[in-house]
Amino acid sequence: MTTTSSTAYSRDLGDELRRLRQRFTGLRGRGLAVQLGWDPSKVSNLEHGKIRASPVDLAQYLTACGKDVDFLDDFLRRYHNAFDPFFAQSADDHRTLTMAQASATKITAYDVLTVNSLLRTPAYEQALETTTGIAPSDVDRQAVLRRPSRPECTFFLHELALRTHPGSPQVMEDQYTWLHANSAVLRIIPADATTAVLHSPCTLFEFERTPPAVHVETSIAKVFVQDDSTVAKCRVLFELLDAIALDEHESRRRLTEHRGPTPLRALARTQ
Repeated sequence: MTTTSSTAYSRDLGDELRRLRQRFTGLRGRGLAVQLGWDPSKVSNLEHGKIRASPVDLAQYLTACGKDVDFLDDFLRRYHNAFDPFFAQSADDHRTLTMAQASATKITAYDVLTVNSLLRTPAYEQALETTTGIAPSDVDRQAVLRRPSRPECTFFLHELALRTHPGSPQVMEDQYTWLHANSAVLRIIPADATTAVLHSPCTLFEFERTPPAVHVETSIAKVFVQDDSTVAKCRVLFELLDAIALDEHESRRRLTEHRGPTPLRALARTQ
């Protein structure tokens, strides 16, 4: 067992272990530690993704949870890359992203063609699934924005996303309405800022006690990066976007323009 810097994925897999303990043993962390002959801090650090466990440690832990060798082999395969600073996973795997969103103290994001996943209505999410084939998350991600201790959020959204309609006119009308109601966290990049389109959509998650992580998502894969130079490049991008983005009042007014009947009538004529 070695100590290393935790990652979004190591915390995800650590939480998976915690859930297995609770479900299959009924023991608290200290109780499992006694059963395994471990120091209680070892169980805690393992379940928080703070330490890289050895295969023997994982075998002991998962055996105590009643898991067989096939489960162990699958977990070890996934755990092998848990602490890598660059990690990619299936676009349909939402768990690591959901955990990052829930545990972050600050979220800064840039999206170009689609609304950020934290800002999507269920109907918009469903329309994207139909268009891209990516299965939507079954978690209410917007609960993160409703809690009293919600993260500090800034969502830079290119106006192209407001002109890209994955669903019906009513789906987009409802999405415009939701964005308008939550415009305090939204900054619109105007359509005439064409060079901004050349920058990749990305999200920077910052945490209270762990290093920040950059997330980039496509219809093919989700990529998590915990590398100082990548984080620095992401911050530079957000400084650039902050200089060209509409302010809160102007962003709300731009959303109002898209909510009006003219864009929807024009969309209806094209369908």
